[in-house]
Amino acid sequence: MTAPLRLGIAGLGTVGTGVVKIVRKHRETLAARTGQPIEITAVSARSKSRDRGIPLSDYAWEDDPVALATRDDVDVFVELIGGEDGPAKAAVEAALAAGKDVVTANKAMLAIHGQPLAELAEVNTRVLRYEAAVAGGIPVIKALIEGLAGNEITRVMGVMNGSCNYILTRMEASGLSYQEIFAEADGLGYLEADPQLDVGGIDAAHKLAILSSIAFGTQVNFDGIALEGIERVSVEDIQQAADMGYKIKLLGVTQMTARGLEQSMSPCLVPATSPLGQLEGGTNTIVIEGDSIGQVVLRGPGAGEGPTASAVMADVIDIARGNRLATFGQPATELTAAKVAHSARPAAYYLRLALQDKPGALAKVATALGDAGVSIDRMRQYGHEAPTAPVLIVTHKTTRDALNTALAQLPTTNVVAADPVALRIEDL
Repeated sequence: MTAPLRLGIAGLGTVGTGVVKIVRKHRETLAARTGQPIEITAVSARSKSRDRGIPLSDYAWEDDPVALATRDDVDVFVELIGGEDGPAKAAVEAALAAGKDVVTANKAMLAIHGQPLAELAEVNTRVLRYEAAVAGGIPVIKALIEGLAGNEITRVMGVMNGSCNYILTRMEASGLSYQEIFAEADGLGYLEADPQLDVGGIDAAHKLAILSSIAFGTQVNFDGIALEGIERVSVEDIQQAADMGYKIKLLGVTQMTARGLEQSMSPCLVPATSPLGQLEGGTNTIVIEGDSIGQVVLRGPGAGEGPTASAVMADVIDIARGNRLATFGQPATELTAAKVAHSARPAAYYLRLALQDKPGALAKVATALGDAGVSIDRMRQYGHEAPTAPVLIVTHKTTRDALNTALAQLPTTNVVAADPVALRIEDL
């Protein structure tokens, strides 16, 4: 009889509980698909007494995840604790050093420490898998590393945080303000304990850093991401974008350019009829573009017990089948430290300004933009109530550097009453 593949699971929250359920429910199916029984031998969590709705008496208990990671009866350490440092990182390092394969859903840890962890895995001839770390149940990691390996990837973009997408789509549907929908989402439990991880774009940026490394063969560089959250998006922005045929999404984009690797996570306008524009609620969508395949769109649930546990088990099954791939698609020692290029690609921009209601205000704004090399495509004034006049401007394609130069000059005109909002218009 083939010896079983023995799992040690650290973290029995929503995802960990879901993994236990899959292993128990699909025991025979998993064995048939891998040729090897898969069983759980030991678990670890903060509280042993908490009722999780699943029997745990069959498994050994460890209070310390590091002790779990180094047990002799654990072949694969499954890290579902979370957090970029602390017990999660310590336990993963211990597991790899002890000759265990590792499966994790920890995007923050990989985005910050992915390079040294990948090198540690390879030094110890172990695999470090993390399908569940990006876009929940969508198999985007496998798509990039395996299915699209014959392509030169030209661009990866996507909506990677369901909570932000929920807030933006609810604002559009209800006409309520950001603050009102934020409170609603928080009350429904849709936001992290630290909401800034969601609305500030940090959670989604962790995911983008991982995808960028795989797509372009570079070392993970979270710090190289130009990051902006959705806090300044107003319901008026959403309504005005809709009038122009766009939707506003928190969009991650990564692309290798002549100036270096561009990575950005920010609110953008996308065509309402595009796959990203049609996205509603908490669903995630990833768009991958390659020289041979063209455009591939992957869409599905980005979080939740079932989808994320399913992704964890996909990695476990790969290990059981003997699929042993480099962490980021090629040996970690061959990954390059890419030059950072912020906003290398020209794009049109949407600007919302609050101007002082006095003669010549628009002319001064147009001059400041023109002096920076930014030309105006369209301009609209709406909802005029003294003493300020709301003005919308859509620029022709320009670089973000040129736009930033113009924005920095606007206060010197003495006609701008508040900080402008500038959103990129992304072509799909």
